[in-house]
Amino acid sequence: MLTFEAAKAISDAKLIYGSERAIELARDHFSPGCQVRVIEDYKALRGLPEKAVVLSTGDPMLGGLGYLDGQVIPGISSMQVACARLKISQLKMVAITVHGRRMDTQAIASEIERGRSVFLLIDESTDLEGLCRDLEEKGLSRDVAVLTDLGYPQERIIKGKTSSPPHAPGLSCLVIGELF
Repeated sequence: MLTFEAAKAISDAKLIYGSERAIELARDHFSPGCQVRVIEDYKALRGLPEKAVVLSTGDPMLGGLGYLDGQVIPGISSMQVACARLKISQLKMVAITVHGRRMDTQAIASEIERGRSVFLLIDESTDLEGLCRDLEEKGLSRDVAVLTDLGYPQERIIKGKTSSPPHAPGLSCLVIGELF
C-alpha cells in the first residue's frame, strides 16, 4: 500500500536496496537504469550512500527500518488497515510489537484493563495461546482478531475469543479487545 509520495521517491531513485520481497512489490515503480540491490546485511544499512532508497515492507516506525538516517516515507500502516477492516478507532488502540522481541504479557493486560484494544505485530515465536490463557486467568476475556497479508489479494481476518483464540500463522497482526 504505497502512497503517491513513496511511489514517486521510488521512481526518482537511482539506487535502491530492499529485501527480495520488497523489490518485487515495488518493481513496477523503478525507472530504467536504476540500480537495484538485495539487502544482504541489515547491519550495514547505516553505511549506504546518502541518495540510496531503502525499501521496507511493514511499518517502518513500528518495527521496521525507520531508525535509519534519512527521510522516512511510510505507506499505509498495517495498524491503519487493521482498524479500518475491523471498524475500530485508532484512538482506542495501543500498538505493541512482539515481532522479534519478548512479549510483555503484563503490559498487554494493563492496557486491556484500561479499556484499550491492543494491536500486536507477532511472528511464529509468539505464544498466542499462552497470552490468551493468561488474559482469561486475569478475568480479561476479550475478542481476538488475527489479520494476515493485509492489503494483498490473500488477505485474511480470523476472529475468535481469548477463550479459544484463532491460529496465528507466522508474521501477523493481532488485535485483542472489545471488537465485535
